[in-house]
Amino acid sequence: MLRINDILDKAQAYLYEDAELEMIQKAYIYSATVHQGQVRLSGEPYLTHPMEVAGILVDMKMDAATIISGLLHDTIEDTLTTQEQIEREFGQDVAFLVSGLTKLSRISCGSQEERQAENFRKMILAMSSDIRILIVRLADRIHNMRTLQYQKPDRKNFIARETMDVYAPLANRLGINWMKTELEDLAFRYISPDAFHEIQSRVAKSQESRNRYTEEVKKIIFDELSKASLQCEVEGRAKHLYGIYKKMHEQHINFDEVYDVIAFRLVMDSDLDRSCYEALSIVHALWKPIPGRFKDYIAMPKANNYQSLHTAVIGPYGERVEIQIRTRAMHEWAEKGIAAHWRYKEGKAFHDGEDNQIKKLREALEIQQEIKNPKEFMSNLKMALFPEEVYVFTPHGDVKSFPKGATPIDFAYSIHTDVGHQCIGAKVNRNIVPLRYQLQNGDQIEIITQSGHHPSKDWLKYVVTSRAISKIRNWINLMEKTSSLNLGKDLLEKEFRRNHLKFAGVIKSEEMKKILADYSLQTLDDLISQVGYGRISPRQVVHYFLVQETPKEAEKLPEKTRKKDSGVPSMGISLTGIDDVMVKFAKCCNPIPGDDISGYISRGRGITVHTQNCPHLKRLDLERIVDVTWDVRQKHSYPVHIKVVCNDRKGVVTEVSSVITAMDVNISFAHVETTDMIANCNFVLDVYDTQQLNAIFSAIRQLKIVRSIERIRKA
Repeated sequence: MLRINDILDKAQAYLYEDAELEMIQKAYIYSATVHQGQVRLSGEPYLTHPMEVAGILVDMKMDAATIISGLLHDTIEDTLTTQEQIEREFGQDVAFLVSGLTKLSRISCGSQEERQAENFRKMILAMSSDIRILIVRLADRIHNMRTLQYQKPDRKNFIARETMDVYAPLANRLGINWMKTELEDLAFRYISPDAFHEIQSRVAKSQESRNRYTEEVKKIIFDELSKASLQCEVEGRAKHLYGIYKKMHEQHINFDEVYDVIAFRLVMDSDLDRSCYEALSIVHALWKPIPGRFKDYIAMPKANNYQSLHTAVIGPYGERVEIQIRTRAMHEWAEKGIAAHWRYKEGKAFHDGEDNQIKKLREALEIQQEIKNPKEFMSNLKMALFPEEVYVFTPHGDVKSFPKGATPIDFAYSIHTDVGHQCIGAKVNRNIVPLRYQLQNGDQIEIITQSGHHPSKDWLKYVVTSRAISKIRNWINLMEKTSSLNLGKDLLEKEFRRNHLKFAGVIKSEEMKKILADYSLQTLDDLISQVGYGRISPRQVVHYFLVQETPKEAEKLPEKTRKKDSGVPSMGISLTGIDDVMVKFAKCCNPIPGDDISGYISRGRGITVHTQNCPHLKRLDLERIVDVTWDVRQKHSYPVHIKVVCNDRKGVVTEVSSVITAMDVNISFAHVETTDMIANCNFVLDVYDTQQLNAIFSAIRQLKIVRSIERIRKA
């Protein structure tokens, strides 16, 4: 177990205030006291965990407040300690950090996925004020992953997957490479144990020969650079296991075909970028470079501020090797990221590179706060942390970075929301390209806009940036809500009129309050939208306002009437020689008067009426099929499902529905889906017979926007 003296000794090397060291000592004693008696799943005292977290933070040379927060990070969550007590003992700064590190209550309602999403949402919000919260959380995750073997199998897989999907990419975005690689390897062990152990074994077997080769190549490079008066440190290292596995998986190759298992790194003593390019020329003079494998991250740094030259060459004995060249400062940032130059003054970072990196990370993550659905939130969060990037140019020559797979639409939304909304096309390197074109390194992008144009739902199929996805979804949701409000209000008003009621007169009634409560809705607009979306029918709403017949009123009815009503309703169906039989209509074909029909005798459930051409009817017992006819003396309305295919434009649903309602036909359900500028409008209408339905079809066909119309049977 790590001792407090070990932490203090390391802290003393860069923290020069005795008061800070004393406060770290005090935090250790406080944590030991409140966690007394608690044990981890391994059986160790719980105190070992906050001590290890603090040890990781002091190795990263974090400030005193961060180290103290590491020692106290579980106190509010797992003990009776309050935020007020932390603030009183250790100050406001530490209290804020510990509060930001505290997960939501474990007894909070909702699924594991919902709790996971909300915990990340809380962490992102807190991180927006202080990035140190994220660094402590990463250190916490590192130690939890190192001791993951003590968890239950299902928890192991969940935590490992969460680490691979979220925490490792977060470490990468902060530029803390050692954290990223360790988290990936630790997660890889539990996500794909067979693959992990196989690669681990293969790497171990070739260790001796690889070491000899590494030393030989290092000496050649060092000697050649020395001749040119270039001083540097040459490192040779094996790629981490998950890195090898990822390359094998992505390139569909086996272990023996992975040529850059060994990577060499040249760390130049000079801080001048020029020294890196000079070293590169010497390396390329020594060995033949492999085409397409050179990347200049000095001229165009990665999104996490990573800078280096990458090349691959045919080295000694025909072996392919990867070589990275960077200055000392670049190397420091590449390995430790934001933590490399961490300085605090009055609680705020003042290193420009750090500020820029924090800003970019916040912009990528904060936009996720608009997303309410937990699944969607986690999906977009992972996408926001996507590590692979491409670099493109604006028409003015400015460089912009995007996730791999980004399109001109992503580029348009990165400029301005209105540019994205009004985007109708794009030029890449002065040539017109489709909007789904995937941006490539070095492309010059020009966006073509048109006033009044609006996003398409299809765009969501190929945009990848969180900003673009969020803006498109917000616009679509706004338009759909507006359309659903208009349609919902229209449907409700007509249904209320059919029942001799006024919708406007019941808006503030007690019954309306009861409806909102029963359907867990907040406002009247929410109810109207649900009706417009087809999730609540107008009849369900009207039902609350209809006067129900009481038993006493029923007793006052004439005897003849009561006898008549006591029979089973025929629902507009005439049954030859059969009385008092329950009649229902098959949902597989939804027959209406005018359709040729047959009845099927169901045991204990009366007669089910099908159309005579219903495929389902043909599969039933023929001996139980009876002749039935429509009783035209009784007038009933029947539901019928129709599909109208239209050219997509604003208000298309309202335009079609207005034609239907003008014929005094009730719409009980309406829904629209758009693809490739085509709107598929689905309606359920209450009609009396096929004659009325045909009249509706004729009226709808008169609309110029209509491409086709058909009756839908579910059979």
